[in-house]
Amino acid sequence: MKFLRNLLDKQDHLFRKGGKLELLFPIWEAQDTILYTPGKVTKTGSHVRDKMDLKRMMILVYIALIPTVLMALYNTGYQAHLAMAQTGATSSGDWHHALAAWLGIGVNPENIFSNMAFGALFFVPVYLVTLAVGGFWEVLFAMIRKHEVTEGFLVTSLLFPLILPASIPLWQVAVGISFGVVIGKEVFGGVGMNILNPALTARAFLFFAYPAEISGDKVWVAVDGFSKATPLAQFADSTMQVTATWWDAFIGLIPGSMGETSALACLIGAFILIVTRVGSWQIMLSIVLGMVGFSYFLNFVGSATNPMFAMTPAWHFVVGGFAFGTVFMATDPVSAAITDGGKWVYGLLIGILVVLVRVINPAFPEGMMLAILFGNVFAPIIDRIFLNRNIKRRLARNA
Repeated sequence: MKFLRNLLDKQDHLFRKGGKLELLFPIWEAQDTILYTPGKVTKTGSHVRDKMDLKRMMILVYIALIPTVLMALYNTGYQAHLAMAQTGATSSGDWHHALAAWLGIGVNPENIFSNMAFGALFFVPVYLVTLAVGGFWEVLFAMIRKHEVTEGFLVTSLLFPLILPASIPLWQVAVGISFGVVIGKEVFGGVGMNILNPALTARAFLFFAYPAEISGDKVWVAVDGFSKATPLAQFADSTMQVTATWWDAFIGLIPGSMGETSALACLIGAFILIVTRVGSWQIMLSIVLGMVGFSYFLNFVGSATNPMFAMTPAWHFVVGGFAFGTVFMATDPVSAAITDGGKWVYGLLIGILVVLVRVINPAFPEGMMLAILFGNVFAPIIDRIFLNRNIKRRLARNA
């Protein structure tokens, strides 16, 4: 390791200001700080007030996402193998099955390894495309602005594949993450300046630009031509019967976006984020309270024509992207509210809005994405109200 450190130090001057490769400094700095801790130290007294920096925060979020990734691999393969077993199909209808056959991955819904390996054939390409294309834009803007490559995209690159269906075309993945990174973040100034969650911005773009590939009944199971509605869509359609049990939905054995189906995996991630103080428990709790309170109110009101009015809070929690959005999306420290009181208002707003969209507009059963983006837009206003209130209170006390 000392040899590698010395080798890197000898090349360092080429990438510094005035060096021949100065333009590539962001790439050089990124790989150097991944391999080693930064060599810079303060010349006077230390100004560090907290051991938590951006890099450590992003790594902890990344770790918290691992349970959802594992469940994404398993459930994606499980749903595909289950559909193939039910229909008698011998192929998923695309290159994934040809590769699976070459790798010796059999069609067996009962085999954990078989399901995870087959699911990886769908998830990993989406993740690699996201990482490559999004990383390109991150590095390009870092080079143009002449600043370091931040670790913010490390989490975005994992969040985005998790909120996509397994059947999403890879070129749409590239277009979507390009929109999310460039329009959702970089045009605002980069990490720490964006008002919208980049991963959700990318998904919203794909939803409205290519709705056929990201909505409907044929995109959630990775088998060509196989149609199966998500439990949330089944609840919204009075002519359909909900085929999944609440326990299946809680574990994550239902059709849906690759990483959003398991409320259990999200709860494990929530525990990690809360214990490490990376995620705001106030935001998570207030979203759940807003959802529970408003859904109970609609249960009480009832409707003779809209079956979604009867959907209980327990079901709202385990279907769609509610759990995933509550834990990983709404708590984004950049786009969420940051004041203590603002976090509660921000969370309640999202919790109420997601139920409002799901129930009042049954044609669009999933409302978590729009609810969080709406909350992102109003987060600065909410914080400003609480900041002004605090300033006035202090001025009155010291008058």
